[in-house]
Amino acid sequence: QVQLVESGGGLVQPGGSLRLSCAASGRTFNWYVMGWFRQAPGKEREFVAALKWSGDSTYYADSVKGRSTISRDYAKNTVYLQMNSLKPEDTAVYYCAAVQGTGWPTRAYEYDYWGQGTQVTVSS
Repeated sequence: QVQLVESGGGLVQPGGSLRLSCAASGRTFNWYVMGWFRQAPGKEREFVAALKWSGDSTYYADSVKGRSTISRDYAKNTVYLQMNSLKPEDTAVYYCAAVQGTGWPTRAYEYDYWGQGTQVTVSS
């Protein structure tokens, strides 16, 4: 059974940085797309970034492009989201997600597996 466990959230000042981690287990993730989403209070869950577990392809939402980097560590079976130049509007619960496939899914319903989320708060 696939398990995704996020960590690394917290309170950070505007302009600061955070690195979120997603520890994945339960199977090998070749041919999987690993994604990060976020959900602010009263808003829909929105796509942030994704990568293909096998290879170097990545994809970003316009809202974080240039400020965030998604990466993975094969040895640790972990996906990371490095976020820089954080803004108050980045405040949300951040979720890790996974789905087997070859495209670039950007909608929450397209993903099969989810973590429990980690809170990111950007405030002075």
